[in-house]
Amino acid sequence: MAKGNPIGVFDSGIGGLTVFRSIVEALPGYDYIYLGDNGRAPYGNRSFKTIHQYTWECVQWMFKQGCPLVILACNTASAKALRTIQQQDLPNGYADKRVLGVIRPTAEVIADYTKTKEIGVLGTKGTVQSGSYLLEIEHFAPELKVHQQAAPLWVPLIENGEYDKPGADYYVKMYLDQLMAQSPNIDTVLLACTHYPLLADKIKAHLPGNVNVVAQGDIVAASLVDYLQRHPEMEQNLSKTGKRQFYTTIDDTADFDHHASQFFNDEVKSEFVDIREGCE
Repeated sequence: MAKGNPIGVFDSGIGGLTVFRSIVEALPGYDYIYLGDNGRAPYGNRSFKTIHQYTWECVQWMFKQGCPLVILACNTASAKALRTIQQQDLPNGYADKRVLGVIRPTAEVIADYTKTKEIGVLGTKGTVQSGSYLLEIEHFAPELKVHQQAAPLWVPLIENGEYDKPGADYYVKMYLDQLMAQSPNIDTVLLACTHYPLLADKIKAHLPGNVNVVAQGDIVAASLVDYLQRHPEMEQNLSKTGKRQFYTTIDDTADFDHHASQFFNDEVKSEFVDIREGCE
Protein backbone atom coordinates (compact mmCIF):
# COMPACT_ATOMS: atom_id res chain seq x y z
CA MET A 1 0.00 0.00 0.00
CA ALA A 2 0.92 3.64 -0.16
CA LYS A 3 3.50 5.41 1.96
CA GLY A 4 3.86 9.12 2.48
CA ASN A 5 1.09 11.66 2.06
CA PRO A 6 -0.20 11.38 -1.50
CA ILE A 7 -3.06 13.28 -3.10
CA GLY A 8 -6.04 10.96 -3.55
CA VAL A 9 -8.11 11.06 -6.74
CA PHE A 10 -11.38 9.13 -6.69
CA ASP A 11 -13.94 8.20 -9.33
CA SER A 12 -16.71 5.65 -9.67
CA GLY A 13 -14.71 4.08 -12.49
CA ILE A 14 -12.11 5.09 -15.06
CA GLY A 15 -13.57 8.43 -16.11
CA GLY A 16 -11.76 10.36 -13.40
CA LEU A 17 -8.49 9.48 -15.10
CA THR A 18 -9.22 12.29 -17.60
CA VAL A 19 -9.04 14.70 -14.66
CA PHE A 20 -6.14 12.87 -13.01
CA ARG A 21 -4.11 13.20 -16.23
CA SER A 22 -4.55 16.99 -16.18
CA ILE A 23 -3.68 17.16 -12.48
CA VAL A 24 -0.45 15.22 -13.01
CA GLU A 25 0.48 17.47 -15.93
CA ALA A 26 -0.06 20.56 -13.77
CA LEU A 27 1.54 19.13 -10.60
CA PRO A 28 3.92 16.37 -11.75
CA GLY A 29 6.16 16.18 -8.68
CA TYR A 30 3.54 15.06 -6.15
CA ASP A 31 2.62 11.55 -5.04
CA TYR A 32 -0.82 10.29 -6.05
CA ILE A 33 -3.26 7.46 -5.46
CA TYR A 34 -6.06 6.88 -7.96
CA LEU A 35 -9.02 4.72 -6.90
CA GLY A 36 -11.72 3.61 -9.31
CA ASP A 37 -14.79 1.97 -7.75
CA ASN A 38 -15.49 0.00 -10.93
CA GLY A 39 -16.96 -2.87 -8.94
CA ARG A 40 -19.99 -0.72 -8.12
CA ALA A 41 -20.09 1.55 -11.17
CA PRO A 42 -22.00 3.30 -12.59
CA TYR A 43 -23.08 5.64 -9.81
CA GLY A 44 -25.32 7.82 -11.98
CA ASN A 45 -28.68 6.15 -11.31
CA ARG A 46 -28.16 5.39 -7.60
CA SER A 47 -29.76 7.17 -4.64
CA PHE A 48 -28.18 9.97 -2.59
CA LYS A 49 -27.82 7.56 0.35
CA THR A 50 -26.07 4.86 -1.65
CA ILE A 51 -23.73 7.27 -3.44
CA HIS A 52 -22.76 8.87 -0.15
CA GLN A 53 -22.11 5.44 1.39
CA TYR A 54 -19.95 4.27 -1.51
CA THR A 55 -18.06 7.54 -1.81
CA TRP A 56 -17.40 7.84 1.91
CA GLU A 57 -16.12 4.26 2.05
CA CYS A 58 -13.66 5.05 -0.74
CA VAL A 59 -12.61 8.35 0.85
CA GLN A 60 -11.99 6.63 4.21
CA TRP A 61 -9.88 4.00 2.46
CA MET A 62 -7.77 6.73 0.86
CA PHE A 63 -7.35 8.45 4.22
CA LYS A 64 -6.02 5.15 5.59
CA GLN A 65 -3.42 5.11 2.79
CA GLY A 66 -2.13 8.46 4.04
CA CYS A 67 -4.00 10.87 1.77
CA PRO A 68 -4.65 14.16 3.58
CA LEU A 69 -6.43 15.55 0.50
CA VAL A 70 -8.89 13.70 -1.76
CA ILE A 71 -10.31 14.99 -5.04
CA LEU A 72 -13.68 13.57 -6.05
CA ALA A 73 -13.06 13.42 -9.80
CA CYS A 74 -16.64 12.28 -10.22
CA ASN A 75 -19.54 14.63 -10.84
CA THR A 76 -22.16 12.29 -9.38
CA ALA A 77 -20.19 11.88 -6.14
CA SER A 78 -19.52 15.62 -6.04
CA ALA A 79 -23.23 16.32 -6.54
CA LYS A 80 -24.65 13.75 -4.14
CA ALA A 81 -21.99 13.08 -1.49
CA LEU A 82 -19.52 15.96 -1.18
CA ARG A 83 -21.66 18.29 0.93
CA THR A 84 -22.46 15.57 3.49
CA ILE A 85 -18.83 14.49 3.64
CA GLN A 86 -17.60 18.05 4.17
CA GLN A 87 -20.27 19.11 6.65
CA GLN A 88 -20.93 15.90 8.62
CA ASP A 89 -18.27 13.25 8.08
CA LEU A 90 -15.00 15.21 8.19
CA PRO A 91 -15.79 17.02 11.47
CA ASN A 92 -16.41 13.61 13.07
CA GLY A 93 -12.82 12.46 13.43
CA TYR A 94 -11.23 13.72 10.20
CA ALA A 95 -10.95 17.45 10.83
CA ASP A 96 -7.39 17.54 9.45
CA LYS A 97 -8.45 16.03 6.09
CA ARG A 98 -9.91 17.78 3.06
CA VAL A 99 -12.21 16.51 0.28
CA LEU A 100 -12.79 18.64 -2.82
CA GLY A 101 -15.08 18.15 -5.82
CA VAL A 102 -15.29 19.11 -9.48
CA ILE A 103 -18.55 21.07 -9.65
CA ARG A 104 -17.61 24.32 -7.93
CA PRO A 105 -14.33 24.87 -9.85
CA THR A 106 -16.23 24.37 -13.10
CA ALA A 107 -19.09 26.68 -12.11
CA GLU A 108 -16.59 29.40 -11.20
CA VAL A 109 -15.24 29.68 -14.76
CA ILE A 110 -17.92 28.36 -17.15
CA ALA A 111 -19.17 31.89 -17.95
CA ASP A 112 -15.81 32.60 -19.62
CA TYR A 113 -16.66 30.15 -22.41
CA THR A 114 -20.01 31.50 -23.62
CA LYS A 115 -20.96 34.57 -25.66
CA THR A 116 -24.71 33.94 -25.82
CA LYS A 117 -24.92 33.33 -22.05
CA GLU A 118 -26.72 30.06 -22.68
CA ILE A 119 -24.99 26.77 -21.93
CA GLY A 120 -25.86 23.10 -22.00
CA VAL A 121 -24.84 20.70 -19.24
CA LEU A 122 -24.52 17.00 -20.04
CA GLY A 123 -24.27 14.66 -17.07
CA THR A 124 -25.49 11.49 -15.45
CA LYS A 125 -29.05 11.21 -14.25
CA GLY A 126 -27.86 11.68 -10.67
CA THR A 127 -25.90 14.84 -11.44
CA VAL A 128 -28.75 16.40 -13.41
CA GLN A 129 -31.44 15.51 -10.87
CA SER A 130 -29.36 16.88 -8.00
CA GLY A 131 -29.54 20.38 -9.45
CA SER A 132 -26.00 21.02 -8.23
CA TYR A 133 -24.85 22.74 -11.40
CA LEU A 134 -27.91 24.95 -11.49
CA LEU A 135 -27.23 26.08 -7.91
CA GLU A 136 -23.49 26.59 -8.29
CA ILE A 137 -23.70 28.40 -11.63
CA GLU A 138 -26.49 30.61 -10.28
CA HIS A 139 -24.13 31.55 -7.45
CA PHE A 140 -21.11 32.39 -9.60
CA ALA A 141 -22.77 33.47 -12.88
CA PRO A 142 -26.44 34.33 -12.34
CA GLU A 143 -26.62 35.87 -15.82
CA LEU A 144 -26.29 32.45 -17.48
CA LYS A 145 -29.21 30.37 -18.70
CA VAL A 146 -28.48 26.70 -18.09
CA HIS A 147 -30.05 23.80 -19.98
CA GLN A 148 -29.45 20.30 -18.62
CA GLN A 149 -29.61 16.90 -20.30
CA ALA A 150 -28.98 13.51 -18.72
CA ALA A 151 -27.08 10.99 -20.84
CA PRO A 152 -27.43 7.81 -18.76
CA LEU A 153 -26.17 5.41 -21.42
CA TRP A 154 -22.85 7.12 -22.05
CA VAL A 155 -21.00 5.89 -18.94
CA PRO A 156 -21.86 2.20 -19.57
CA LEU A 157 -20.70 2.64 -23.18
CA ILE A 158 -17.41 4.10 -22.02
CA GLU A 159 -16.80 1.67 -19.14
CA ASN A 160 -17.33 -1.21 -21.57
CA GLY A 161 -14.90 0.17 -24.13
CA GLU A 162 -17.54 0.97 -26.74
CA TYR A 163 -16.97 4.73 -26.84
CA ASP A 164 -14.98 4.68 -30.10
CA LYS A 165 -17.23 2.20 -31.91
CA PRO A 166 -19.68 3.22 -34.66
CA GLY A 167 -22.62 2.06 -32.55
CA ALA A 168 -21.94 4.78 -29.99
CA ASP A 169 -22.84 7.51 -32.49
CA TYR A 170 -26.55 6.78 -32.21
CA TYR A 171 -26.59 7.38 -28.46
CA VAL A 172 -24.31 10.40 -28.69
CA LYS A 173 -26.54 12.07 -31.25
CA MET A 174 -29.74 11.15 -29.39
CA TYR A 175 -28.81 13.02 -26.20
CA LEU A 176 -27.21 15.94 -28.04
CA ASP A 177 -30.36 16.41 -30.12
CA GLN A 178 -32.44 16.45 -26.93
CA LEU A 179 -30.14 19.06 -25.39
CA MET A 180 -29.92 21.35 -28.39
CA ALA A 181 -33.69 21.20 -28.90
CA GLN A 182 -34.05 23.10 -25.63
CA SER A 183 -32.62 26.31 -27.15
CA PRO A 184 -31.03 27.44 -30.43
CA ASN A 185 -28.84 29.86 -28.47
CA ILE A 186 -26.69 27.27 -26.68
CA ASP A 187 -23.09 28.00 -27.67
CA THR A 188 -21.27 26.04 -24.95
CA VAL A 189 -21.73 22.43 -23.86
CA LEU A 190 -20.20 21.34 -20.57
CA LEU A 191 -19.23 17.69 -20.22
CA ALA A 192 -20.31 17.39 -16.57
CA CYS A 193 -19.08 13.82 -16.23
CA THR A 194 -15.40 12.96 -16.26
CA HIS A 195 -16.09 9.96 -18.50
CA TYR A 196 -17.47 12.05 -21.33
CA PRO A 197 -14.19 13.44 -22.77
CA LEU A 198 -13.62 9.98 -24.27
CA LEU A 199 -16.63 10.76 -26.48
CA ALA A 200 -15.42 14.28 -27.29
CA ASP A 201 -14.69 13.63 -30.96
CA LYS A 202 -18.12 12.13 -31.54
CA ILE A 203 -19.78 14.88 -29.51
CA LYS A 204 -18.11 17.61 -31.56
CA ALA A 205 -19.05 15.84 -34.80
CA HIS A 206 -22.76 15.97 -33.89
CA LEU A 207 -22.81 19.60 -32.70
CA PRO A 208 -22.80 22.81 -34.75
CA GLY A 209 -19.29 24.09 -35.39
CA ASN A 210 -19.84 27.23 -33.31
CA VAL A 211 -20.55 25.32 -30.10
CA ASN A 212 -17.74 25.05 -27.54
CA VAL A 213 -17.28 21.68 -25.87
CA VAL A 214 -15.80 22.10 -22.39
CA ALA A 215 -14.17 19.25 -20.47
CA GLN A 216 -13.22 19.58 -16.80
CA GLY A 217 -9.68 18.21 -16.55
CA ASP A 218 -7.71 21.41 -17.01
CA ILE A 219 -10.27 23.42 -15.01
CA VAL A 220 -10.00 21.12 -11.98
CA ALA A 221 -6.22 20.96 -12.25
CA ALA A 222 -5.92 24.77 -12.29
CA SER A 223 -8.26 24.97 -9.31
CA LEU A 224 -6.11 22.48 -7.37
CA VAL A 225 -2.96 24.47 -8.13
CA ASP A 226 -4.70 27.56 -6.78
CA TYR A 227 -5.95 25.68 -3.71
CA LEU A 228 -2.47 24.49 -2.78
CA GLN A 229 -1.06 27.99 -3.21
CA ARG A 230 -3.72 29.33 -0.83
CA HIS A 231 -3.24 26.52 1.70
CA PRO A 232 0.51 26.12 2.30
CA GLU A 233 -0.17 24.04 5.42
CA MET A 234 -1.68 21.36 3.18
CA GLU A 235 0.82 21.75 0.36
CA GLN A 236 3.79 21.34 2.71
CA ASN A 237 2.24 18.17 4.15
CA LEU A 238 2.06 16.39 0.80
CA SER A 239 4.80 13.97 -0.22
CA LYS A 240 6.65 14.70 -3.45
CA THR A 241 8.47 11.78 -5.03
CA GLY A 242 6.44 11.58 -8.25
CA LYS A 243 4.92 8.23 -7.32
CA ARG A 244 1.56 7.22 -8.85
CA GLN A 245 -0.46 4.24 -7.68
CA PHE A 246 -3.68 2.90 -9.16
CA TYR A 247 -6.33 0.80 -7.42
CA THR A 248 -9.63 -0.66 -8.56
CA THR A 249 -12.49 -2.50 -6.85
CA ILE A 250 -12.77 -5.11 -9.60
CA ASP A 251 -10.52 -8.15 -9.49
CA ASP A 252 -10.00 -8.11 -13.27
CA THR A 253 -7.18 -5.60 -13.10
CA ALA A 254 -5.98 -6.46 -16.62
CA ASP A 255 -9.25 -5.19 -18.10
CA PHE A 256 -9.11 -2.08 -15.92
CA ASP A 257 -5.49 -1.42 -16.92
CA HIS A 258 -6.29 -1.77 -20.63
CA HIS A 259 -9.06 0.82 -20.60
CA ALA A 260 -7.43 3.02 -17.96
CA SER A 261 -4.26 3.35 -20.02
CA GLN A 262 -6.34 4.87 -22.83
CA PHE A 263 -7.96 7.37 -20.45
CA PHE A 264 -4.70 8.28 -18.72
CA ASN A 265 -2.69 8.34 -21.95
CA ASP A 266 0.06 6.36 -20.24
CA GLU A 267 0.60 2.81 -18.99
CA VAL A 268 -1.50 1.94 -15.95
CA LYS A 269 -0.74 -0.98 -13.64
CA SER A 270 -3.35 -1.33 -10.91
CA GLU A 271 -4.02 -3.42 -7.83
CA PHE A 272 -7.35 -4.82 -6.65
CA VAL A 273 -8.56 -3.61 -3.28
CA ASP A 274 -11.66 -4.26 -1.18
CA ILE A 275 -12.22 -0.75 0.15
CA ARG A 276 -14.99 -1.90 2.50
CA GLU A 277 -12.53 -3.70 4.75
CA GLY A 278 -12.15 -1.63 7.88
CA CYS A 279 -14.57 1.12 6.80
CA GLU A 280 -16.78 2.57 9.50
